[in-house]
Amino acid sequence: MIEVNALSKRFGDVVAVEDLSFRVGAGEILGFLGPNGAGKSTTMRVIAGFIAPSGGSAAVCGHDVVREPLAARRALGYLPEGAPAWPEMTPRGFLGFIADVRGLAGEHRRRRLDDVVGRLGLAPVLDRSIETLSKGFKRRVGLAQAILHDPPVLVLDEPTDGLDPNQKHEVRALIREMAPGKTIVISTHILEEVHAVCTRAIIVARGRLLADERPAALEARSRYHGAVTATLAAAADLDRAAALLAELPGVTAVERSADEPRLTALAAPGAALFDPVAAALERGHVALHELRLETGRLDEVFRTITTAAEAQP
Repeated sequence: MIEVNALSKRFGDVVAVEDLSFRVGAGEILGFLGPNGAGKSTTMRVIAGFIAPSGGSAAVCGHDVVREPLAARRALGYLPEGAPAWPEMTPRGFLGFIADVRGLAGEHRRRRLDDVVGRLGLAPVLDRSIETLSKGFKRRVGLAQAILHDPPVLVLDEPTDGLDPNQKHEVRALIREMAPGKTIVISTHILEEVHAVCTRAIIVARGRLLADERPAALEARSRYHGAVTATLAAAADLDRAAALLAELPGVTAVERSADEPRLTALAAPGAALFDPVAAALERGHVALHELRLETGRLDEVFRTITTAAEAQP
């Protein structure tokens, strides 16, 4: 559905994307991750046909974005960073214009407009000028135009930027709902979004691909994979609990939280610590507020991968 082969993009002497290749199949939700300046938005703009590549190629549903730009764009819904729109227009007028551009007419046009307005909760602001809307509503208007023609491929740059927690939940639910019949690429700096909606994640830095795995596989790279975190009921028990955990076989280190009565026992490869930690704290009469098995921390993996790439010459 999306195919990127040896893609590169240069702006003068600046290399934004370098020899980047990946494919995204039907039904996949790909998280596109990287630090600021990694080339995420540039790659999305190439896929969407807004800028031409310096080398390599990109295709949407088999249509090369340079050789067959109109066919590629018909198959694509694109939400750019910042959700730009004409500020003096109303959402009703703006979405009507997008419907005209997309060639929607008659009953199909009415159904599609009603669908996106309802899904994104735009009815209360349809006749207000876009410049007066909150950042969250502007984002929703931008998402509405991206899905208006019901495309098979969606490229969304920071789709929940500016939304409150309830709105983020609603947009993520919408993305999951649409996923079985679509291919979706999401650029985001919110790592919890990868957990919430993505079936696969790519990490890029300095325009190069560094990792391409399912979120669970990335988390398994974390030194916290298999660790056990204990939140104690009383801070007075911290020293005794730390000593108990440090003596357990398979515990490589015990970390303390700086601001909470919480300990994390790090696991040696293959060690199963949850039951031994629970038993040790029970024997030591340490009262617990919570005991949690860690699957791994994506933020730590992200920092490790991208920091190493940035340090290279």
